[in-house]
Amino acid sequence: MKSWVTRFLRGTVLTSVALSFLLVACQSKSPPVSVIGPVLSSETHEQAETHWPALSPLTPPEGLRPCCAFGYNLKVDAGGVPVPLYRIDNIVEADKLGEHHYNDSVLGASAAIFGMSNERIGLLYTEKGGFIDIAHVRDTADYTLYLFSQIYAHLGEERVLTLDNELAARKIRFFAFTPPADPTERYNLSAYLAAKLAFQLAAWHEIAQWYGYQSIPGFSEGISAFSPEDLYSNLLGSRIALTLILNGQASSLNQFSTAIAHTLPIALNQLGAYDRPDTQTMFDEVDGTWWNSYQRVPQKFLVLRRNYDTQDNRAPLMPSGKEKSALRLSLPDFYLNFSLEKLAQYQLWPTDKMQNLPVPQQYWTKEDFPMLAKSAERQDRLQQVLDNK
Repeated sequence: MKSWVTRFLRGTVLTSVALSFLLVACQSKSPPVSVIGPVLSSETHEQAETHWPALSPLTPPEGLRPCCAFGYNLKVDAGGVPVPLYRIDNIVEADKLGEHHYNDSVLGASAAIFGMSNERIGLLYTEKGGFIDIAHVRDTADYTLYLFSQIYAHLGEERVLTLDNELAARKIRFFAFTPPADPTERYNLSAYLAAKLAFQLAAWHEIAQWYGYQSIPGFSEGISAFSPEDLYSNLLGSRIALTLILNGQASSLNQFSTAIAHTLPIALNQLGAYDRPDTQTMFDEVDGTWWNSYQRVPQKFLVLRRNYDTQDNRAPLMPSGKEKSALRLSLPDFYLNFSLEKLAQYQLWPTDKMQNLPVPQQYWTKEDFPMLAKSAERQDRLQQVLDNK
């Protein structure tokens, strides 16, 4: 989850009403698209009917959308000084999320924060998925498309894809192998591998935030790390994007973005999306156990409950008494006879800006994520005990 400070500081670019109108006007309209319902079963065995037209390799999204600290109507500190009259609302509704735009920009993010964008971000509660962070859903959907465009164009080639650093230097190493002869099977394999890797990017981001990653130097994002709704929301985004790619909605950015805008509300309603008053009620029910409404952003323990699970086979974290309605989601480890983890490896190489992150002997991989997350959990629990003494 990105820091609230990102949202606050980016918002300062909105210095006039004229700029506000510009922010809205600059977002292009997308062409019509067929409405596709996602397949939100716990496991997915979706297949493309054919090798659909696919876009050329994309540049990666420009960072991540400014997502939301857990809770609603949140008070804010800036440099330890309370910001009067400013509150972070956070709550959105499934049928009022507007459009979707790949590769979110600083101006677009600022417009979304101040309610002037036609792409909405925020939090809502769902019966089967618990709390969902829409920014996380959108971000991982975009990264799934980005990785699909890179993988499909070079499937079977040995290569290294380098991404911007998040404490560690992020690289995806693709191993040489003989892809399926059938073009539709190559298309399917590329889509499944992209979804798998996109979720790993999201899992690492949670770890990096806890160990000191700052999208804006000097502003801690500890409040955001392992927030209870984060990685389930990311997994939902990868599953939605997978469905759209397999249904031929990845031939252009406009096509994909429009498909996301149509499909995201359907997915949320499949999960049993609550309206604004009922989402607020659910936040109130977990106030004092999952979050502390008396704390201010960015105080870390405004968030009291975290989910340190980094696996892509996961159930949502649910409030007490609602666990039986939870829908587990997962991504497959294999497509045909191909083990996806043997086709590519997400690697985190040491840098000179590791903050509190332990330095690996060579590099971290997803196999190390549970250990790093478990260490974070132990330290958080110890700190909470000390704070309560």
